[in-house]
Amino acid sequence: MPVILDRGPAGYGLFGPQPIAAPSSSRAIEVALINNMPDSARKATEEQFATLLTRAAGDMFVRVRLFSLAGGEPGDARSRQAYPPIGRLWDSKVDALIVTGTEPRAAALPDEPYWSTLTRLVDWAERSTISTIWSCLAAHAAVLHRDGIRRRALPQKRSGLFEFDNTSDHALMTGMPARFIVPHSRQNDLHESDLTSCGYGVLSRSADAGVDTFVKDSRSTFVFFQGHPEYTAETLFREYRRDVARFLKLEKDAYPAMPVGYFSAEMRNRLMAFRRRALARPNPDALADFPILADQPAKSWSRPAARFYRNWLVSISQQKAARTGGIAESFQRSRRPPGITASRPPRASGAARSQDAGT
Repeated sequence: MPVILDRGPAGYGLFGPQPIAAPSSSRAIEVALINNMPDSARKATEEQFATLLTRAAGDMFVRVRLFSLAGGEPGDARSRQAYPPIGRLWDSKVDALIVTGTEPRAAALPDEPYWSTLTRLVDWAERSTISTIWSCLAAHAAVLHRDGIRRRALPQKRSGLFEFDNTSDHALMTGMPARFIVPHSRQNDLHESDLTSCGYGVLSRSADAGVDTFVKDSRSTFVFFQGHPEYTAETLFREYRRDVARFLKLEKDAYPAMPVGYFSAEMRNRLMAFRRRALARPNPDALADFPILADQPAKSWSRPAARFYRNWLVSISQQKAARTGGIAESFQRSRRPPGITASRPPRASGAARSQDAGT
């Protein structure tokens, strides 16, 4: 069955309009995607999550409703139609949320213009959902609001592909490899000791990049990502090019560091040559000569990401059936963990290694 992006009166498949022949809401998993990216990146982010959910869903039916904290930006007809005001969520019945991050505008999260709405969303999700995924900045905001855990600024942006260890027997990690790659792109960090002292369970960590995924169970199971398993193979390249453009426009003082473990040796050499020219003469026009990504990095994180989201969707389906007193329909043919808080079988052997030549 497909993942349907539900945009009000019209139903959309992954990349375009299509008739909705959906099962009842009791059979479908109802997910609200709170997409807080600016209009320039909103559609790409929407498609990243839709693609990941489609890979994960298999024979499950997932209906995704779109929201953002601010709704569509003025003048953008598509966003106004696709993204209703967040106020419409409060009276909605959804099973789960996925809340994206966005680029910070203020030095402190409580100074962000959307802070009061975001904290209301955290409280609403606790009362009204089976589970919520908080991504990047949204994860930082949620733990600050819930437990007063403050993120810490990194010396420089943490960008690249990092290998993480599977450190938990949590059911969400069922079938995950012992090690796997996750893209990261962030300026701030949450320390593991701060999280564990407040009752958060760490699911994956890295000696180089710290905590990746962590979780806390209460009325709703909150799942947090500091990384971006939803990213496409080109996303880090586009972000790096954007950051270079900001330096060339004198919007940033320092030339950005290249994403770690992402580019091939040949691509790194071309980018270093461009960097030398740009530092010698910063000029926005120089961006026209920025190297093209000829050797696309292998998306080595795709399979583990789909597996994690599959576990998440299955657990939501099972808990939904249990809460409504119904009989759980078999959305998959193989055995799965009995619920989010159950233990999982022993880890599979082997490690997921990056196939990128630059790793």
